[in-house]
Amino acid sequence: MSRMITADLVDLDLAADTKEAAARSLAERMVARGRVTDLDGFLADVAAREAQMPTGLDGGIGIPHCRSAHVTEPTLAFGRSAAGVDFGAPDGPADLIFLIAAPAGADDAHLTILSSLARQLMNEEFTGALRSVASPEAAAALIAGEEAEEPPAEEEAEEESGEAPEGVAAGAEATGAVPFRIVAVTSCPTGIAHTYMAAESLEKAGHAAGVEVAVETQGSAGFTRLDPAVVAAADGVIFAHDVPVREKERFAGKATVDVGVKAGINRPAELIAEVREKAARGEVSAPATAASPVDKAGETGEGYGTKLRKWLMSGVSYMVPFVAAGGLLIALGFAIGGWDIDKAPSVTEHFAWGQADSWAALMFQIGGLAFSFLVPVLAGYISYGMADRPGLVPGFVGGAIALTVNAGFLGGLVAGLLAGGTVLAIQRVRIPTVLRGIMPVVVIPLLSSIVVGFLMFLVVGKPIASLQKALTDWLSGLSGANAVILGVILGLMMCFDLGGPVNKVAYAFAVGGLANPNEGSLRVMAAVMAAGMVPPLAMALATAVRGRLFTRTERENGKAAWVLGASFISEGAIPFAAADPLRVIPATMAGGAVTGALSMAFECTLRAPHGGLFVLPLIGNPLLYLLAIVAGTVVSAGLVILLKGLRKTAPEGDGAVPAVADPQVTVAA
Repeated sequence: MSRMITADLVDLDLAADTKEAAARSLAERMVARGRVTDLDGFLADVAAREAQMPTGLDGGIGIPHCRSAHVTEPTLAFGRSAAGVDFGAPDGPADLIFLIAAPAGADDAHLTILSSLARQLMNEEFTGALRSVASPEAAAALIAGEEAEEPPAEEEAEEESGEAPEGVAAGAEATGAVPFRIVAVTSCPTGIAHTYMAAESLEKAGHAAGVEVAVETQGSAGFTRLDPAVVAAADGVIFAHDVPVREKERFAGKATVDVGVKAGINRPAELIAEVREKAARGEVSAPATAASPVDKAGETGEGYGTKLRKWLMSGVSYMVPFVAAGGLLIALGFAIGGWDIDKAPSVTEHFAWGQADSWAALMFQIGGLAFSFLVPVLAGYISYGMADRPGLVPGFVGGAIALTVNAGFLGGLVAGLLAGGTVLAIQRVRIPTVLRGIMPVVVIPLLSSIVVGFLMFLVVGKPIASLQKALTDWLSGLSGANAVILGVILGLMMCFDLGGPVNKVAYAFAVGGLANPNEGSLRVMAAVMAAGMVPPLAMALATAVRGRLFTRTERENGKAAWVLGASFISEGAIPFAAADPLRVIPATMAGGAVTGALSMAFECTLRAPHGGLFVLPLIGNPLLYLLAIVAGTVVSAGLVILLKGLRKTAPEGDGAVPAVADPQVTVAA
């Protein structure tokens, strides 16, 4: 800290009427020391951070701060104002003002030191000493932590007497009762100050209330995940954040309070009381679900392959609702109006309220418009996964061009990657200060759209369109052994990870064919949905036939799996795969391969992208289609029963499956 602040970075008589003037006065000291290279550029970054959320805190503290390319090394300037400066705190102006400047690539060690300062600001003795300090040298030394402070007499008396501090549940210590446990996550847009101040505030309030509080600070220096055992043992969760919580699904299923980061600083005791009340009422958050690819993108240490998978999954995850809505509307249009409903005139010109064909045409045309968004949404949100909101415009533009040049689903994938890469490249260029304000609104959308449009229209669009046409022609000509082999592969993919990336790739492949349907693409869609229904149906059948091989909880899950399987929700088998992956997953994959192969061999077709057995009227060769599903379900259920029957002991109660001769791997549901 001594290198971050020196006496000439301290102004004990700061004369400033506004927060902008205060920041400029302190920043000028940084410029004089060579810590900031561009005063106006740095102040623009400070103002941009201030615009996200006021940096004033209760207790007369202002902490303007930012990360900036104009900062040469982490620096801290301190000003003390007799009149006070308004930084937006609820309790009034700030008299203690800390300007924190971090380089764009500040190292973890320096950011950790800055976080320790943020925690000290929650200490009234520390802030009181700053208000009374007489010289800049003493203030710099105090902030740098170069002067040790004597412990208060009351704390010494408590230590000598062995009595618990005031506010701690003495009864719990005396009786050995387990205290209430809370885990918390704090984060702010910059990740330098508020993140750590909220953590310190929550920990102190927890100590005062006799509650165990463990905090995960998701700051600029990265974050260290809380021990899973600590999270599992917690009775409640507090999210004090202004940016998305990373891996939020870890904390699901517990009493939860979700607020902004400043609430964690200003009213921690209220938050702790609130989460305790929710826990007492049994009010918990929704069960754990996997975080979206965008939420989880950008973690340190990830390889390019992992990032690419997340970007692609981002596009697919946002595309699926359009698939479900548009595809089912199209399917209903066919079901009500017949197979020639696609030739009906526009409903804006010909619509009769009392005619079923008019309603069928309405649903078909609405569904067709929804379906027309598939490729642009896929491209737009792949780009979004790479470059956040600046990637949306070029991504959607590239996706629309992919449709224009008949590049289809493959064109959307390429357009999304090109758009995201282009935006990331533009963002790395050093931009004059005067242009920064219009970069996200004008410059980035304009330049990236031009680049992506040029590439899609004149460079890669036509080759991809040729490849798309070749793939479509191949699907149209599938027959015999080739179709069966493709059915086996798709069946294996659908049952491998039960709604995970591999499953979604197979599903996206099938849906992409529906955008330009032909006999081959309709067979692919039928095989994919049939195979995806097998895992939950097989688990339901196995629990019904040999219930003693499963725990009581699994038998209850088996009852629900009948409906989930019939609805084409592969995730219904996840509880079984999580408890016994080495038996369940291979068994379901075998059944899925059988179903996929039979569906292809029977030449079953499907125009609806979802719906399971509830869209049976829309399936070509429906009886043979049901036979394929039943065959795969029986194969999977039989294999699961056989493999589980090889165990030495049967499961009891609601516990996990007992140890067996061969090792098993436990995975998260």
